[in-house]
Amino acid sequence: MNFSATSPVDADALALTIKAWGREFGFADIRITDAVLNDAEEGLRAWLNEGMHGELDYMAAHGMKRARPAELVPGTVRVIAARMNYLPSDTEETWREKEHARLADPDAAVVSVYGRGRDYHKVLRSRLQKLAARIADEIGEFGYRVFTDSAPVMEVGLASRAGLGWRGKHTLLLNREAGSMFFLGEIYTDLALPVDAPLEGHCGTCNACISACPTRAIVAPYRLDARRCISYLTLELKGAIPIELRPLIGNRIAGCDDCQLVCPWNKFAQRASIPDFDVRNGFDSASLLELFAWGHEEFERRTEGSALRRIGHERWLRNIAVALGNAGGSPGGEMRTAALQSRAADSSPLLREHVEWALARQATSSPV
Repeated sequence: MNFSATSPVDADALALTIKAWGREFGFADIRITDAVLNDAEEGLRAWLNEGMHGELDYMAAHGMKRARPAELVPGTVRVIAARMNYLPSDTEETWREKEHARLADPDAAVVSVYGRGRDYHKVLRSRLQKLAARIADEIGEFGYRVFTDSAPVMEVGLASRAGLGWRGKHTLLLNREAGSMFFLGEIYTDLALPVDAPLEGHCGTCNACISACPTRAIVAPYRLDARRCISYLTLELKGAIPIELRPLIGNRIAGCDDCQLVCPWNKFAQRASIPDFDVRNGFDSASLLELFAWGHEEFERRTEGSALRRIGHERWLRNIAVALGNAGGSPGGEMRTAALQSRAADSSPLLREHVEWALARQATSSPV
């Protein structure tokens, strides 16, 4: 193929070839959009001005570059948007029922499905780099930069514009054939490729995700207050979890899937085509007591190559302490109390505070 940016025929052929290569690298779909997100700027500015990003300072640090790809990477005229399914390959048809059952089990340590396997940042970034290298082998050097949940990139906005799906009321991307259980990644490029058409939304009058959110973080359709989101509280927040939100977290120790579990479109969620996202360390069946017993070295060893490592051991224990407290007066209380008391004099003030709260809550509350 002799590609020329001024040749529509060659550009069309290259776009089709890129999509075929993407499937070879494990992506479920590849679409292409322009580098214009002007219609997203007003909403982004309002969201930041209201402080809904919480401690996610990087969301505001780059100003409107998040909605201006060509300012972030000069020369960008197109974005190659990709999605990759992440349900483990052996996921059963009744997976959502099983997830709900674990949420109802006070001894279960619930880790968000996406975090149970290999670090998706590494997986997608590596495969997008390989895709870009394949393009370069075919047409010669070209300008590009790869992103996966990194830098100021409006992934859902770009993916929606590219036709990979539509933004759901929980703010995640939805697809009629795959629900929302997938990762997104992008290649910003200077190649003038033909663009794909966006899709219409299909949420209709459904508000299941809004009603299901334990902390009411989805404050309105398509509007999320990160400061209340359990994923933010357990993964991003560096300090103490607000006391009023702790009881609402239940036994979720790393992330939250509630809004996705109730979404009707996720009956179509697809399994991953690669083994990277298969469950490690029994994160789909581990108990709170088992994980609370991990020392720093074991935490580092067990989370090697996992996105969970970025939580750090201190916050890992903080989250589990809250979950142990939320178990209330259910059977096994003596063991939970003993576990919490074993860390009551920890050197970390952050952990000590949450352990003290958990012990008090366990002594006075009923199961949540």
